[in-house]
Amino acid sequence: MEFLNVWELWGGVILRFWPVWAAILLTYFLMRKYRQRLGIFGNLLDSAVGLSGLMIVLFWLFTALFADVVATFEPLEQFYRYRRKPPGVVELESMVPMFFGSDNLGRDLFSRMVHGSRFVLLIAPSATLVAFIVGIMLGLPAGYKGGRTDSILSFVANMILSFPVIVLFYLLVTPGIRETALPNVMAGVFFMFPIIFALTVLRSRFSERPELLIPWSVAVLILGGWLYSGIVFNADPLGWISMDPNELNIFAAVVFASSPGVFRIVRGLTMDIKTRDYVAAAQTRGETYWYIMLWEILPNSRGPLIVDACLRIGYTTILLGTLGFFGLGLAPESPDWGSMINQTRGFIRLIPTIVLPQTIALASFVLGLNLLADGLREESLKD
Repeated sequence: MEFLNVWELWGGVILRFWPVWAAILLTYFLMRKYRQRLGIFGNLLDSAVGLSGLMIVLFWLFTALFADVVATFEPLEQFYRYRRKPPGVVELESMVPMFFGSDNLGRDLFSRMVHGSRFVLLIAPSATLVAFIVGIMLGLPAGYKGGRTDSILSFVANMILSFPVIVLFYLLVTPGIRETALPNVMAGVFFMFPIIFALTVLRSRFSERPELLIPWSVAVLILGGWLYSGIVFNADPLGWISMDPNELNIFAAVVFASSPGVFRIVRGLTMDIKTRDYVAAAQTRGETYWYIMLWEILPNSRGPLIVDACLRIGYTTILLGTLGFFGLGLAPESPDWGSMINQTRGFIRLIPTIVLPQTIALASFVLGLNLLADGLREESLKD
């Protein structure tokens, strides 16, 4: 068998990521050009910690986008002659190197690591976004109105938070639950919140301008209904939008477990901000509850929420890796990082490097999110 030397190996790896480097460089120059318009994100250019975290996050984001270009093999392609090979082995038929070696089924670890980023970048940010919308929709009225609304919602949130997170996830994604209608019901409820949120924002802003309110509301209902039917029921008439049942189940579990934490943060921020003078001025003008909550309170709490979103995506990434490690993620052949760690850990004594690519990928992405959150926290305190 033929192997690459160290310089050929790492030089080849760096060259494979050429579209990622190009996209990062373009993003950096655009950030510098439109710095003033980017607000808190533009200020990251002055923060070494925040900028480092942003670059790491962008690296994995663009890796997921250009996975088909970066990867050298298909993630499920097996080469039985090359099972459990060390880094740098060259597949002789195609003369393409396996930069990080192969797993116990002869699949290229480099390509599986690259394609595994797609699962993380699909589930973690999107599930966190939906969890934030759910938390905002429930946390704003709980903190602003108080009373019975606050008591009921806070009791439900505290009850969910009282469960250990990993046990809660285990209960929600076990095969027995997957076979029931519960995941679809949960996803159906959670995906209603973005549509309701968008309609509420439009109504609070354009309640006295029906010429804008009606067409925008119709557009939201059409677009939202299309996404809703494709994601929740896998019934997109165009066949563009679909979500695997396992992905939908994990998505619903992430939103269910994350929403109460977001609710408590939004509730606490709302209780503090509602005492400010500009909120009192809006009340004096006769603005509606939802206008005050969405256009006076929510924008002024964006700093802590953006920081928490970065941290929460990191927590979600770790949870997804944990679920995959325990065999509760996607199908066993799927290249998500947690499943890859689980599938290769038994061969560490034979090939010590066999678990490193997916482990370093998972750790680096979470590290980037934590550094980005630290940078955003510093800049938000300066606002």
